[in-house]
Amino acid sequence: MTETAELLADDPIWLILIKVVAIFAFLVLMTLLTIWAERRVIGRMQHRPGPNRAGPFGILQSLADGLKLAFKEDIRPVMADKWVYFLAPAISATPALVSFSVIPIGPEVTIFGERTALQLVDLPVGLLVVLACASVGVYGIVLAGWASGSPYPLLGSLRSAAQVISYEIAMGLSFVAVIMYAGTLSTSGIVAAQENGWFFALLPVSFLVYVVSMVGETNRAPFDLPEAESELVGGFHTEYSSLKFALFFLAEYINMVTVSALATTLFLGGWHAPWPLSLIGDGVLNTGWWPVLWFLGKTIAFLFFFVWLRGTLPRLRYDQFMDLGWKLLVPVSLVWIVAVTVIRALRNTDTVSTQQFMIGGAVVVVILVAATFLIPDRKPAEDRDEVPMAGSGFPVPPLDLEVPKTPPRRTPVRSGTGSGELAGPEGEEAPHGNV
Repeated sequence: MTETAELLADDPIWLILIKVVAIFAFLVLMTLLTIWAERRVIGRMQHRPGPNRAGPFGILQSLADGLKLAFKEDIRPVMADKWVYFLAPAISATPALVSFSVIPIGPEVTIFGERTALQLVDLPVGLLVVLACASVGVYGIVLAGWASGSPYPLLGSLRSAAQVISYEIAMGLSFVAVIMYAGTLSTSGIVAAQENGWFFALLPVSFLVYVVSMVGETNRAPFDLPEAESELVGGFHTEYSSLKFALFFLAEYINMVTVSALATTLFLGGWHAPWPLSLIGDGVLNTGWWPVLWFLGKTIAFLFFFVWLRGTLPRLRYDQFMDLGWKLLVPVSLVWIVAVTVIRALRNTDTVSTQQFMIGGAVVVVILVAATFLIPDRKPAEDRDEVPMAGSGFPVPPLDLEVPKTPPRRTPVRSGTGSGELAGPEGEEAPHGNV
């Protein structure tokens, strides 16, 4: 057991209940503030005010929307599976709340005279708990789409299942290098391992893979394929209203907060103060309640990154989305894990000095860059049936286009015989009955 785990094992019941209530209140409050901040920031990016009526700067707008949802009519489709339809929102929201329990918010503090750590529970497999909660949460989305008895929610739920499978693999692979350097799956142990250096600089590839994967894992733009309103109306929650819809909304934003907090824990030193602040007073800003401020600041920075992406990038096509997960993130993660393993093996054997290692790495990078310029571009195969396109992207007619001749006009003309018969186009007598 780690020191944090031993400290948490002595927590009395009343302190555990306080932590549970505090985490629940924190996540709900962060959801309300994140929704408000997202609407304000995107409004600023798009040169419009955003919410500005309910409360100062519109800060009470999210609370008003939540109360409005509570009083909306609760509708259940006739073809819906009753019990699964009601349980799906709870299945989606509960794992989102549970996964935050292993996140360390701060170091050892004293609460009402009791020594404890600012963390609900410290498990030796804390990272696996987060992955397990993310896997269980998608069941709520899948069951919601199936139980609604409607084609659009079903398509959205199938997309979500494929999305989670694709990006959860990449997310899990991004953890491997962190676990190798920290030597533990415990979240508090990973934070302690970053006391002298954050992992985002030591493991940049793992950091980038995780950042992309966390956006895909939470169904956020530009990866919001399961609820694409332009294709699926609303996706898996199309048939939901009132508080059940609010639970899906709550689960999405809580997942955003959780993956942002996990990114802070794994790559940005957790609750440790940033570099020059960590040197003040021999690390006094890493003690007491100060670390809560650093943890919140880093988490909010990742939440701003979510909002920034939504206001900047358009939604990806489904094939682009799958290609990014399976053809880029997963192979890059596997190659990076092998590279990290080789690097650690060479450094542990002391056969290669740091200077030799840096020179060798620079040579490999130069060779790879040179190879990318020397490899000829593969020309696409010519398609004879391809429609030529103009510079503006519109199809143009072929150059050898021949317009068929206009057929002779058959105008009825009376013959001069006075017999009442009609003549053909050249004044010839038309056959009987033709007009």
